[in-house]
Amino acid sequence: MIEKEITLEDFKKLDIRVGRILRIEDFPEARKPAYKFEVDCGPLGVKRSSAQITDGYAIEELVSRRVLCVVNLLPLRIAGFKSEVLILGACPENKPVNLLKLDKDLPPGTRVS
Repeated sequence: MIEKEITLEDFKKLDIRVGRILRIEDFPEARKPAYKFEVDCGPLGVKRSSAQITDGYAIEELVSRRVLCVVNLLPLRIAGFKSEVLILGACPENKPVNLLKLDKDLPPGTRVS
């Protein structure tokens, strides 16, 4: 089922970029198990994010990984932490989030279209 159809113009409002995870730490203050991230977004600088992916990924396998991030959402406060970007993943029902992967090693900040 499609949640809600949008126009191509609506989609173009999203600014999705390649990021590279620089640093990760546990986020014990969050209500559900989560990590805190610092993500290199190239010319946009280092951005912070939080994600509930502790059941699918260990910190060691995420450092230096390339991820896709929505960089133009309004910041969100989560347990006192300012999350500035949304890291994208597929969310199968009743299973851990699966982060989206890139086929090529693109530089941080590369725009997704």
